[in-house]
Amino acid sequence: MSPLKYLFLDLNSYFASVEQQENPALRGKPVAVVPMMTDGTCAIAASYEAKRYGVKTGTKIYDAKQLCPDLHCVLARHDKYVDYHHAIREAAEKVLPINKVWSIDEFDCVLMGREQEPENALRLAYAMKRQISKDVGPYIKASIGLAPNSFLAKVGTEIQKPDGLVLMDNLPGPLFKLQLTDLPGIGVNMERRLRRAGITSIEQLWNISPKHARKIWSSVQGERFWYWLHGHDIPHQETHPCMIGHSRVLDPDLRSPEKARLMARRLLTKASYRLRNKGFYAGKLSFSARLLNGTKWHDERAFPPANDSFTFLRHLDYMWERLNHCVPQERFKKVAVILGSLHKQDTISGDLFLSGNPADRHIQEKRDNLSLALDHLQQKYKKETVWMGVTPTTLAGHVGTKIAFSRVPEREEFWN
Repeated sequence: MSPLKYLFLDLNSYFASVEQQENPALRGKPVAVVPMMTDGTCAIAASYEAKRYGVKTGTKIYDAKQLCPDLHCVLARHDKYVDYHHAIREAAEKVLPINKVWSIDEFDCVLMGREQEPENALRLAYAMKRQISKDVGPYIKASIGLAPNSFLAKVGTEIQKPDGLVLMDNLPGPLFKLQLTDLPGIGVNMERRLRRAGITSIEQLWNISPKHARKIWSSVQGERFWYWLHGHDIPHQETHPCMIGHSRVLDPDLRSPEKARLMARRLLTKASYRLRNKGFYAGKLSFSARLLNGTKWHDERAFPPANDSFTFLRHLDYMWERLNHCVPQERFKKVAVILGSLHKQDTISGDLFLSGNPADRHIQEKRDNLSLALDHLQQKYKKETVWMGVTPTTLAGHVGTKIAFSRVPEREEFWN
C-alpha cells in the first residue's frame, strides 16, 4: 500500500454555492448561475437542488426551466467567486499549506510524515472542512480525496459528492466501479480512442502495460497516466502560457456593429494589460466574431513582437475594416481577441530594439511609455482612471474578465 501523500479539495457546485451563501433566500432552492439574464443562454453552474431536476452546466435555460419550473437564475459574479476563492484558501491554509491551485475550485496539499497515516489524514481533512465552514460559510461545501498522488486524490473527490471524503489507499479499490470518463484527462475523444484499442473499462486500462498506454495515447502522456493510475507520484509537466485573450457573449443592447467593435477594443486593452503584467511581448493578434445569423468570422495578423496597446488596437482596426466590408450592418453575438506568439523580452531579437527607422523607434518608445503610464495609474488607483475610447457598459459591471479552466483571474482584472 502506497502512503497517502496528497489531500485534494474540490468545492461542490462552487458558483451556485457562493450565491447561496451570499443570499439566504436562495438556500435550499434550485439555482442556475448564468452569464446573462435570458432564456437563450446556458447555465454555467447549477446548485445540487437544480441538478436533481437534471439541470447541469451547459443546459439551455429555456430547457432548464422546463425541467425545473421553480429554477432561480442568478447573474454570474466572477469577481465575487475570486474573492471567495482567496478566503477559502486562507481558511484551508490554517490546517495545511496549499501545494498547487488547479482551478478556481480545486487545490491540493502535500501530506508529510505522520500526516500520511490514514487516521491523521482523515483528521486533517475534517479539520479543513470545519475551518472553511467557520471562516467562509456553511454553504461552501467540498469533497476531499486522500491518495498517494494528486491524480488519484482528485479521482477520490468525484466518488462522493457533495461534501464527500474518500481514501484511495487500497488500489485498485473503488477504481473499477468508475467509468473511464470519470478519470481526469479522459473525455469523449480519448474514450473513443481507448475503445478502438479494445479498452472499455478501468479494469482493462489498469491491466495493460505502461508502453501499451503510451502507444494508445501516441505520446509519453499515456505512460504518465498509467503510472498515476497505479499510485506512482510522477510529477506533472509544467505549462507556460502560449496566448492571452478575452472573449465575451454580448448583452442584447451591445450587439450593434459599433458597440461590438468597442467591446472588442476593450477586451484587447485588457488582454494587453495582462500581457505587460506578465512580462510578455506578443507577435500575433487573432480576432474572431460570431454573428446572430450563425456566421463565424476569424482573422489574424502577425507583426514584430510588441506589448503596447496602441500597436494591437491598430491591427484590430485593420481587421475590423475587413470584417465590416464582408458583413456590413450585421448584429453580433460574441467577439474574442487573442494575443499569441508570446515572447519574453530577453528572447526577442531583430528590428524591435536594434534597428529600423529612428522616427519609427521614437514613436514606438512613446507608445510603450504611454502604455506603462496607463498601467501605473490603474495600479495606483485600483481602477481605470483614463480610457482609450468609449468603454461599453455591461450588465455584469465589468468587461472581459471571467473564470476559465485552470486560470483564476487576479483581483485587479475586475477593476481594469
